[in-house]
Amino acid sequence: MDRYAVFGHPVRHSKSPFIHTLFARQTQQQLEYGLADPEPDEFAAALRSFFAEGGKGCNITVPFKEQAFTLVDSLSPRAKLAGAINTIKLTDDGLLLGDNTDGAGLVADLKAQGIILAESRILLLGAGGAARGALAPLLAEGPRTLVIANRTHDKAAQLAQRFTSLGPIVAAQYDALTGPFDLVINSTSASLQGTLPAISPTLIHDDIAVYDMMYGVNDTAFNAWARERGARKIMDGLGMLVQQAAEAFTIWRGIRPGTAQVLRELKRNLGA
Repeated sequence: MDRYAVFGHPVRHSKSPFIHTLFARQTQQQLEYGLADPEPDEFAAALRSFFAEGGKGCNITVPFKEQAFTLVDSLSPRAKLAGAINTIKLTDDGLLLGDNTDGAGLVADLKAQGIILAESRILLLGAGGAARGALAPLLAEGPRTLVIANRTHDKAAQLAQRFTSLGPIVAAQYDALTGPFDLVINSTSASLQGTLPAISPTLIHDDIAVYDMMYGVNDTAFNAWARERGARKIMDGLGMLVQQAAEAFTIWRGIRPGTAQVLRELKRNLGA
């Protein structure tokens, strides 16, 4: 049976095995999907061993997305742009292809939830692998402006420069953000620690949509903060997780699974 896995550290909390098991059942694909949790300095060796022992593909999550980018034989165009990968496929030629499905998953989920991205004013918080994966797909939707802000401003400025040919993107300091924005996307890992990006509460108003790429049974810290300030629409990253997984599954198996039922099952599994 074909073997797949998700690599992360820690990774025990991952819902990817649940999601891909449902995708396989839905599409009548025979595969098994597991967890791999190597120490950071053992990731490269663990990845090589996985494929040497018959692995067909894997997902990559925190903190390995940027390291994995350097370990594959070839990259998809969107992975090259992102500088980070979350999906690897073993090709028929025995080569490792790296791809990034995060941005496609984010945009698909935003659209599924009725968010109009064209001509919108978007604020993206964070400049790590998740942000890099999101930028090109977001810019492809034709926003009026996309502002990227990060705790370390230089990282945001470098990303804005890197993606400037794709659309209207600028970098800003957290304390210099003024808005107004139609959509705020939190790609930082702050919610994992129960903390918040250092942005002004005045950016949140009653006509804004807020999206945290993290998720949980209850509101993330960021979404709870935005809800208290009257944000119009509050979204977490659960739909993005399912949508990016569907994209990865399609890359591996050549068949696209449906996502609506899997998302419902996942919410039920989380107790949401």
